[in-house]
Amino acid sequence: MNGYLPEGLSWDHSTATDPHFTMQALSKIKEKRQILEGQVILCDAQMNLHVLFGNIKGIIPRDEVVYNPGGEPVKDIAILTRVGKNVCFHITHFFEENGEIKAILSRKSAQKQCHQHKILRLCPGDIIRARVTHLESFGAFLDIGCGIISLLPIDSISVSRISHPNLRLSVGEIVDVIVKSIDEQGRVYVTRKELLGTWEENAALFSAGETVPGIIRSIESYGIFVELTPNLTGLAELKEGLSVNESAAVYIKSIIPERMKIKLVILDSAGRHMKYAKRNYPSFPSASDKEHITYWRYSPMGASKLIETYFE
Repeated sequence: MNGYLPEGLSWDHSTATDPHFTMQALSKIKEKRQILEGQVILCDAQMNLHVLFGNIKGIIPRDEVVYNPGGEPVKDIAILTRVGKNVCFHITHFFEENGEIKAILSRKSAQKQCHQHKILRLCPGDIIRARVTHLESFGAFLDIGCGIISLLPIDSISVSRISHPNLRLSVGEIVDVIVKSIDEQGRVYVTRKELLGTWEENAALFSAGETVPGIIRSIESYGIFVELTPNLTGLAELKEGLSVNESAAVYIKSIIPERMKIKLVILDSAGRHMKYAKRNYPSFPSASDKEHITYWRYSPMGASKLIETYFE
């Protein structure tokens, strides 16, 4: 079953012998219009998807693969890229072929149900779980339920700036995000940086005099920006022979909350390019164990610069 989860999260490869996939059970699932999941094993020449779920084979006709609330035509690539992946669907009816019972399925119908009962009920500030499906230079595309896609812009992934989302996220990764806005067509835009802690929460993980791992994110004429956590960057003095996205050992000279500054000295470079520093960070009180937030302030009280987010 798929309770409006991102596709693949509810998939269990042991379902081939699951009693829920008897014909009697499937007939009840069809009548109740419950959402199932299965794996696409083929896209035929007519662009129909062939799906295996349990020991049943099904077909999703081309016109039933994608639900577009705005009525835009479905591109072939949106169908072809489903092959080998898990998709959700409704069972529309059964038929017999060469003595074998098969099913006609509709992913479009399942997505429409998810859109009506989940997506349209979302509000800015809601925290939801999503799966990363695709990465572009401008942001990450996420499945927020039944294959319905949302955009996570690159500047909303973290406070620390990155040149590409692949420095922070991987395709298939499960992440929590916050609904940022919903447009008139029902498209959802999300953000993630507000879940990664405030400046004070991140800075509290470090102390002046420590030497810690970091990642070089930018080399400027006046200094080198080193990421200590996804939401915390310090400025180091210039040093030759370094490159962007390289890991480094940095000495913390000082931490200045009123200016939101951390002064660093790069001691050594590991010569490896990394996504993020390998350190276990705690969940932050500003975002942990919440289902909805209305306001987030990154800046410490009294800081000269104000960074905040309102969810309205």
